[in-house]
Amino acid sequence: MAQSREIQLVRRPVGTPVEKDFTTVHVAVAKPGAGEVQVRNLWMAIDPAMRGRMTDAKSYVPPFALDAAMEGPAIGEVIASNDPGFAPGDLVFSRLGWREIFNAPASALQQRDKASLPAQAWLCFAGMPGLTAYAGLVRIAGLKAGDVVFVSAASGAVGSIACQIARNMGCKVIGSAGGPDKTAFLRDMLKVDAAIDYKAEPSLTKALAHAAKSIGATGIDVYFDNVGGDHLQAALALANNFARFAICGMISQYNVTDAPTVPRNLTLLMTKRIRMEGYIALDHMDLEGEMVAQMTAWNAAGQMASAETVYHSIDKALDAFHGLFTGANIGRTMVKLA
Repeated sequence: MAQSREIQLVRRPVGTPVEKDFTTVHVAVAKPGAGEVQVRNLWMAIDPAMRGRMTDAKSYVPPFALDAAMEGPAIGEVIASNDPGFAPGDLVFSRLGWREIFNAPASALQQRDKASLPAQAWLCFAGMPGLTAYAGLVRIAGLKAGDVVFVSAASGAVGSIACQIARNMGCKVIGSAGGPDKTAFLRDMLKVDAAIDYKAEPSLTKALAHAAKSIGATGIDVYFDNVGGDHLQAALALANNFARFAICGMISQYNVTDAPTVPRNLTLLMTKRIRMEGYIALDHMDLEGEMVAQMTAWNAAGQMASAETVYHSIDKALDAFHGLFTGANIGRTMVKLA
């Protein structure tokens, strides 16, 4: 039997998750049964949305089960197969991260091309973060050349890709992130037109107005929201008439235990005729092929940087997760397992 480790949720967190909410378990993995494939995970990705699955509340995906391995996007290599569709050495995507080795039915795996992109890219710009950013901008916001686009959490996994998509499609981009290192990353690596360090600004609304003015704009046409709260309030204040808001996430609200922070200027949705739409990337899987082709082309042309913060070994998976909420990470947060 193969020996593996996995991380299990043992109790549901209240507020910010703590170490005692989790445990690491050593398991023996038998040979794959009929129709099963055995996979050694190479990379797993860590998402803010995982926090929602730790709570036993109705959502678009079921909560994590207690005393069982958690789940998350992963790229692995087939090491044994009892299904004709897979062979040892195949690169596969699954949602069975948080473990080193596992058996799964072939239907739980998707083959990925080894030649066109690095393995971890299938968890970054060619994976769900890429689809999330692409669907939000292209379909939800109806992005068009010449738009002024504001992206919050612009140094994160999805935000960093959204900035690059908007730039590659001929838009002016304003990005917001926390701290001088992250705003330097926005300017130097992502090539945004203006970068806001929200931690250094007493008024995010005034900072966004200044950023827009610095690039010759009076307001924004598109807001790609990853944060909510004061960022959404600032975007409403600076929105042009008929602006389009794609609401991807609201990380500022995920760990709150009291009343959520709600923008005080929501009436601007009406007076400015703003269209604001929340969305889930899983509803837009029909765009995946188009997205991968576009991302692969941009990557080949040197127009798509893969921004990553990498932790090594499953022992560091919880550190990676906590880094999402403390601002320690830039780009896609991943754990290299093998």
